[in-house]
Amino acid sequence: MAHNFEKIKISPIALGHWRLPEWKLSARELLDLTEKCIDIGVDTIDSADIYGDYSCEQLFGKALALKPLVRSKIKLVTKCGIRLLSKKFPDVFIKHYEYSYRHIVNSVEQSLRNFGTDYIDLLLLHRPSPLLNPAEVAMAFSHLRQSGKVLHFGISNFQPLQIDILQSYLDVPLVVNQVEISPLKPNCIHNGTLDYMMAKRIIPMAWSPLAGGKLLNPVSNTERRVFQSLQQAGQMLKLQPEQVAISWLITHPSGIIPVIGTGNFQRIKMAIEASTVTLEHQHWFSIYRAILGRDVD
Repeated sequence: MAHNFEKIKISPIALGHWRLPEWKLSARELLDLTEKCIDIGVDTIDSADIYGDYSCEQLFGKALALKPLVRSKIKLVTKCGIRLLSKKFPDVFIKHYEYSYRHIVNSVEQSLRNFGTDYIDLLLLHRPSPLLNPAEVAMAFSHLRQSGKVLHFGISNFQPLQIDILQSYLDVPLVVNQVEISPLKPNCIHNGTLDYMMAKRIIPMAWSPLAGGKLLNPVSNTERRVFQSLQQAGQMLKLQPEQVAISWLITHPSGIIPVIGTGNFQRIKMAIEASTVTLEHQHWFSIYRAILGRDVD
């Protein structure tokens, strides 16, 4: 099957499937949710081989099988490289990372079977490994690309030097780095990771953009301070606090794509609405001040 290898177009918000089993949706309900998301401009689905103890890809595959035409309307993102302790893999006795040629290729083949598709739009290496051999990864990527099984490649949780090393072995660009970014986890802003991604034209995808719910259910002083700043900005902008958090990320010039992990369509709709709002500098910095706990220098 011929595929288009042009620059990947990811929707402003991606729908994350990490907690998919907890949504308790039937295949039909999951298909309906996916179609409703497509209708409002959320066409990027973020998954991984390990999600749901190796079950989430298959759950979504069952939904896609009900209406195969939907596959062509979405971008499928999945990840490989983490080996979990699981009854499904009795030979694995310790959680570890593996990026051998064989494991990457086999993982993709399994993902294709799980999803019931013949290609993955974007494959990410899930976490950097001390034993990652970039030459071997390059061989796997080359094979997967030439066979049309993966259209684009990226990484997740990689630091700039780790990206440079891997990229130096590849004949295709790494187009995405998925990292943890939220108003409670601003490290990527401070440590140069987002600056680096801008320089290299790498798209940042933000996992846990609402800090796993901590942002909206504050406990610590910092969490309360940040939540209050989101509330105050929201009152002025007529947005919910979680929408302000999304807009705060999207306003950053690196082009952050938040990954929203919810099966609640109203919350997905709120997120895509927030993705159209660019915060004015003073609103953005009012939240940044709350994050820092002080005025900027």
